[in-house]
Amino acid sequence: MISMRYHIVSITAVFLALAVGVVLGSTAISSRLLSGLTDDNSSLGKEVADLQASQNGLNAKLADADRFATSIGPLAVKGLLAERTVVLVTTADAKPNDRDAVAELLRTAGATMTGELQLTDAFADPKKADQLRDLVARLQPAGTQLPTGGDPGTRAGGLLGALLLLNKDNNQPQASPDESASALAGLSSAGFVKPGQGLRPAQLAVVLTGGAVSGDSAGDRAATIARFATQLDRSGAGTVLVGGEGSANGTGAVGVVRADTAATSVLSTVDNIGTAAGRVVAVLALREQLEGKSGRYGVAGNAEAPAPGAVG
Repeated sequence: MISMRYHIVSITAVFLALAVGVVLGSTAISSRLLSGLTDDNSSLGKEVADLQASQNGLNAKLADADRFATSIGPLAVKGLLAERTVVLVTTADAKPNDRDAVAELLRTAGATMTGELQLTDAFADPKKADQLRDLVARLQPAGTQLPTGGDPGTRAGGLLGALLLLNKDNNQPQASPDESASALAGLSSAGFVKPGQGLRPAQLAVVLTGGAVSGDSAGDRAATIARFATQLDRSGAGTVLVGGEGSANGTGAVGVVRADTAATSVLSTVDNIGTAAGRVVAVLALREQLEGKSGRYGVAGNAEAPAPGAVG
């Protein structure tokens, strides 16, 4: 007769065997799993190292290309803008180094710089759009006409176009010195612009902006600058809108222009002004504007070519 003690010992042995099996099995599985993870980790580490090496190589090539463009740029643009005058308009997010480099290369090309006008943060602020629009209407010089567009960028472009650019047909100022001084003082007092010393009208304009606009109402801010630059172009012999990395995005002024076929038919854009090559292209594009041509230049996906005359 099987005793109760035998049953207890048998059951205990069964459970003990199961426990030992589970431990041994899990140990084997864990070893295989850990081995596989180790192999995957090694493989991923190699891929990261290869990508890093590739990136370092590309960065070195870009640095070499930028050094080459820096050295050859002055020769490439020499005399292209001889006897031409250029005014520089900068936005609040434009980098000072880009501004200085652009101005220097324009002078190397033979252009005479007539001054700089900085647009403040308030200029593109949607909350101050009505104030800017009303002020522009009051400051418009006699004999000039505001554009039909009702947005503040276009309206301000019409006013500042008359103040900053010469008439493309007769090369004469579109406003008297007193009218220009009064209008610029009004815009400055309201906090929309900061005129540079000795600012006077020019034949051509370069509008220098930063990258993609961020924060609240980024799209509206970018659109204001884009429409301003477009109208400025229509006011004189030619304008080029240039920006840094990200400026060709949907919330960048260059990107907004490139999404508008009417704007791109008159206004040239350059999206890599932070590089020596981009600055050379800006000068070439400004020269092309004198010939009544426009284009989308740079390295972004919505550029049509890296430079005027080059196949994209």
